[in-house]
Amino acid sequence: MKQNQPKIKVISSGKYIPETLITNEDLEKLVETSNEWIMTRTGIQTRHKAVNELTSDMAYKAALNAIERVNYDKNKIDLIIMATITGDQMTPSTSNFVQAKLGLEHHVMSFDINAACTGFVYGLEVASALLQTKRFRSALIIGGETLTKIIDYTDRNTCVLFGDGAGAMIIEPSDDPHDTAYFFNAAKGDLNDTLTVKKFIQMDGKKVYQFAVGAMEGAIVKILNESHLKIEDIDMVIPHQANERIIQSVSKSTGIPIEKFMLNLSEYGNTSAASIPITISEYFDRKDVKGKKILLVGFGGGFTWGSSILQL
Repeated sequence: MKQNQPKIKVISSGKYIPETLITNEDLEKLVETSNEWIMTRTGIQTRHKAVNELTSDMAYKAALNAIERVNYDKNKIDLIIMATITGDQMTPSTSNFVQAKLGLEHHVMSFDINAACTGFVYGLEVASALLQTKRFRSALIIGGETLTKIIDYTDRNTCVLFGDGAGAMIIEPSDDPHDTAYFFNAAKGDLNDTLTVKKFIQMDGKKVYQFAVGAMEGAIVKILNESHLKIEDIDMVIPHQANERIIQSVSKSTGIPIEKFMLNLSEYGNTSAASIPITISEYFDRKDVKGKKILLVGFGGGFTWGSSILQL
């Protein structure tokens, strides 16, 4: 069946990173590990921790960063989608708190989604589809996490990986064929707790690694095939920042040079749903991104995985 590909205009991108740092040396004091052990297995040097800040606080600041980057009229926003597994509370949704903190008093549809680390890509597809109905004129999509509150700091296999932060993007509907966006998202129910959060994050690292490499490779190939594009047409691949070895393996298996993957996990670690939008915001910081094509690719617990191609 022929798909109706949405056309969206990417207006802006923003991020917020809390100030408090957790270094590998800090973790050496908490658990049996070392800087060398962490670096060789993950590529992570530091991660950030929210102190006296909620997920909605960081999400609001990331949204504000996106708004202020282009001096955007925030009152145009009538759709907010928040991707998170660490919302402020069970209800109201974290997106509702963001709406209130932004001072948006007009009619806004807002809700949260949970697709773990793939959440932002899921949210982008949902927002793009809703914009095509012509009922909405501007969507704010945010990925934000305070993962440090669900980390077991006695588990050296997980506590070294995760950090806090938020990233945001504003998009509008478009009629320009150059603004065609492509999406692929999928899920596979995991009944074996391979990667799960009950009280704390738990995972079978070896199984997650094997799944991640295959899922990301497959998602890249599928989105390129569906868009009838080649990797040479893509200016930057922005992957979920989970583990440098995973990204290196995907680079090798797909034949895409590692230089084409934008990496920042050495500073932030794995920020789950915030990972991809934080990286996009840093790509925007380069100032010369207008007209560039980016390929987003991620995977997460559940299992979930997905990819997208956007024109900036």
